[in-house]
Amino acid sequence: MLVSLKPLMELAEKEERAIGAFNCPNMESVMAIIRAAEETGSPVILNYAEVHGDLIRMEEIAPVMLRFAKEASVPVCVHLDHGASVESCMKAIRLGFTSVMIDASGLDYEENVRITKEVVRLAHAVDVTVEAELGHIFSSEIGVGETATKETADSFADLEDVYTSPGLAKDFVTRTGVDVLAIAFGTSHGIYTQKPVLDLDRISAIKREIDIPFVMHGGSGLSKEEFQTAVKNGIRKINYYTYMTLAGGKAVKEALDKQVGAVFYHDIPVIAGKAMQENVKEAIEIFARKDR
Repeated sequence: MLVSLKPLMELAEKEERAIGAFNCPNMESVMAIIRAAEETGSPVILNYAEVHGDLIRMEEIAPVMLRFAKEASVPVCVHLDHGASVESCMKAIRLGFTSVMIDASGLDYEENVRITKEVVRLAHAVDVTVEAELGHIFSSEIGVGETATKETADSFADLEDVYTSPGLAKDFVTRTGVDVLAIAFGTSHGIYTQKPVLDLDRISAIKREIDIPFVMHGGSGLSKEEFQTAVKNGIRKINYYTYMTLAGGKAVKEALDKQVGAVFYHDIPVIAGKAMQENVKEAIEIFARKDR
C-alpha cells in the first residue's frame, strides 16, 4: 500500500528501528525491493535519486514505482532522493511521490534554510513529507558529488565543518519545519576508498537537541554493529543502494563466467534481481535489529 513517510517514521520510532530506503533506477530493482519487503513483512521506501536521471528519467520510472507500491502487501513510501531544486521536488509531487528530499546542503546555511522552508511549505500543503540535509556527506567513485579522499577531507578546516552541528540542527529544524533530517557523522556515498571515521555519539547529541527522525546516507560498507549502533542512537531511515546493485552485478558476472553457449539477455535481469532481493532482505533485517 502506498503511504507517506510519516507513518513509517512513527513506526520506526515506536519500535526503535530504521526503515530501509532503496534506490531503484529500473524496474528490476523495484521488483527486488518490493519482494524483499513482502518476504520480511517490513515496510520499505522506494527511492528515486535525481542523480540517476542519466539511467532513467523520473517521469519514466515513477509510474512503475507507484504501481508496485500501491499493490504491495506492506506499506511503501515513494520518495525523491537528493532533489536538487524546488522544481525537482514539485515534479515528484505532481507525479505522485509521497515524500521528497530537498538537498541544498552544498549551499550556504541561510540559503539551505530558505530553500528547504519553501519546499516544506509547498509539500505540506498536499500532505507530502520532506527530508533535508545538514552537514557534508562525502562520496566515492560511483556515488554522487566529489570523491571521498584525504585531499577533499583536508579541504575542510576540521571535522566540525563536515559533521552536523547539534545546535545548528536545532535551529535548522525550528526554522524550516522539515519532517526528517539527514545528518552527517562520517559516512560516505558509494564504495569506500578508505574506512570512514564515524562519530556515532553525535547522533545522540543531535537527538538531545531535536526529537525528529534522522536519516543515514552513505551507509553501504558499514558493519552490522555500526548500523545497529546508529539505529539505537536515533537513525530511523537508512539509504542503501551501492552494495545492493553490486550484489546484482556480481551475480550476473558469476553466471556469465559459468555460461557455456548462448547468453539470453532476458536471463540477466532475473539473475541480478534475485541477488538484489537477497541483499535487500539482509539489510532490512539488520536495520530492524531483529536479533535484539
